[in-house]
Amino acid sequence: MTDYKSEREQQWRVDLRKTIPAKERTNQERVEMPMQDAVARRSNNLEVNLGLTAEMAVKESHRCLDCANPTCVTGCPVNVNIPKFIKKIEAEDFLGAAAVIKETSTLPAVCGRVCPQEKQCESQCFYTQKLKKPAVAIGYLERFAADYERESGKMSIPEVAKPNGIKVAAIGSGPASLAWAADMARFGYDVTVYEALHEIGGVLKYGIPEFRLPKKIVDVEIQNLAKMGVKFETNTIIGRTISLDTLRERGVKAFFIGAGAGLPRFMNIPGENSNGIFSSNEYLTRVNLMHAADPAYDTPVLRGKNIIVVGGGNTAMDSVRTAKRLGAERAMIVYRRSEQEMPARLEEVHHAKEEGVEFMTLNNPVEYIADEKGRVKQAKIQKMELGEPDASGRRSPVPVEGSEYLVDCEGVVVAVGVSPNPIITSAVEGLDVDPKRRTITVNPETNQSNIPDIFAGGDIVRGGATVILAMGDGRKAAAGAHQWLSSQR
Repeated sequence: MTDYKSEREQQWRVDLRKTIPAKERTNQERVEMPMQDAVARRSNNLEVNLGLTAEMAVKESHRCLDCANPTCVTGCPVNVNIPKFIKKIEAEDFLGAAAVIKETSTLPAVCGRVCPQEKQCESQCFYTQKLKKPAVAIGYLERFAADYERESGKMSIPEVAKPNGIKVAAIGSGPASLAWAADMARFGYDVTVYEALHEIGGVLKYGIPEFRLPKKIVDVEIQNLAKMGVKFETNTIIGRTISLDTLRERGVKAFFIGAGAGLPRFMNIPGENSNGIFSSNEYLTRVNLMHAADPAYDTPVLRGKNIIVVGGGNTAMDSVRTAKRLGAERAMIVYRRSEQEMPARLEEVHHAKEEGVEFMTLNNPVEYIADEKGRVKQAKIQKMELGEPDASGRRSPVPVEGSEYLVDCEGVVVAVGVSPNPIITSAVEGLDVDPKRRTITVNPETNQSNIPDIFAGGDIVRGGATVILAMGDGRKAAAGAHQWLSSQR
């Protein structure tokens, strides 16, 4: 844990408090993020949020009270020293702010865009907890610092230890693996990341649309890892292209499995095998990774005037907003609970509504009806009402008998969850896997599996996680792997 109470930093706090009184800080309004006009953006794939100006960032940084006990840090899965980087912004040391973030976060420009700060660091902010006011815009400031550094051309590379000659490997190249690889490189290990697809980035590349996370941002973060010494191999499926035993024979001493959860779930209702019904994974992969929206590419993609997206999470929001950009006149979210129970970020729901997405909450598809060619043409929807809370704490949806009605549609995207792909887990004999969820069982303190040289994290352990939680798993597993490897010498 970072020491926030060093003598120099304590003096820095005192000096700043003398400069701007606490009352003045707390009375200041939270900055608003500039964004594209809603009508214009639904016909392009440019980033919706435009970022803060330097003036806006400095002004927002003034709101930070630099608490003696910064609870915002406890809400960050990768333990970014939030007060320190914000105070660097307040002092207009923007490059210094980026360097502070990169002490613990591998992907600051990514996290500043896609992390649910409102449920993590910002939810623990003094403003939220004590003053009942909007939190300091930590995510906006993180994005600003990372973007400023990138655009300055003065990217800092985190310091790495002297190479120790020990080979380690990450399986999958999503946020969990990238965080693990970065920390293992810092420790001095010879790190290789293996990716099944043709581009590095995992869900950051195939799952999140360009209008929310531009691919060039991800590429720069990955290039930084390469400069730290991390090696990448694409088009490699562990368990098919090459086995763990073969890698062990080549000298690899420890593995991190961060292969995500790429196996889509369906609802198993009548007509779900009709043409025109896609999983959100396939739909977003075609657009985000295979450039289906670009006329220069031949990748086919689902289009239509009336598109239904089933689900209420961030993936559902990404899918329905993508459908809007692909020309859907009526893009609909069909969700079986109320809007209050939606797991999607509030910002994503707000943006979707601005863009004209129709929200059909307390509704659930029970059947799809196809035309004579086997293509979906209608969805039979049943109305729902909320019953008692379930294991997640949300009220369970209960069908309303006799409430079914038909909705015309030319396509459906199912975004009701994913499971880990069994290719890797089934290829590792003796690996402890939850038989129902298909997730790898790990020690929660070290993320080590029952096979000592295998560590794991992210969706393949959690079954579904945010980018920052996956990164937290990667960092925890790196610390565990380093400790275990050190004990083997």
